[in-house]
Amino acid sequence: MEKTSRAQTSLSSYNNSWYKPGSKLKQLAWFIIGRIVINTYLPIPVSFKVLVLRIFGAKIGKNVTIKPKVNIKYPWFLTVENDIWIGENVWIDNLTDVTLCNNCCLSQGAMLLTGNHDFTKSSFDLVTQPIRIESGAWIGAKATVCPGVTVHSHAVLTVNSVATKDLEAYGIYQGNPCTFIKTRNITH
Repeated sequence: MEKTSRAQTSLSSYNNSWYKPGSKLKQLAWFIIGRIVINTYLPIPVSFKVLVLRIFGAKIGKNVTIKPKVNIKYPWFLTVENDIWIGENVWIDNLTDVTLCNNCCLSQGAMLLTGNHDFTKSSFDLVTQPIRIESGAWIGAKATVCPGVTVHSHAVLTVNSVATKDLEAYGIYQGNPCTFIKTRNITH
């Protein structure tokens, strides 16, 4: 059997110096204040959470619910429209833009991940891509939305499922990676 030489990962050459999500002072201030106000079980009023997020650059609409212990990486990359539910222990790992459109729901423990690594490069380069959750979509408990995914209008990602590709409007998706199960029918 012939032995072939293959390239290997070399984390010593990893360099994400190109990635500049904001000043170090802004990041530090958010790290501290975000832990006290947003990523906590303290009974902080939602109106105060929204105010703090806006101060840090998030675009937040009306009638937004933010439950306890939510983790938002960088609020200045976050747009939240109207009538949104962000459940307990949701993690919005937004290294770049995340948009939550009207009437969408992120159930407890859901993860929105905008960053990954290029496993085809020996230097394991950081890659970021935005996420968009469109109107009426529902991300189930402990479900994960991966970088670059758009969850189209009224689509559902079920409990513990992983979206690695766009979800079509009104589709119900399940599994890892998720697959289309059936069409969502909403009654009046």
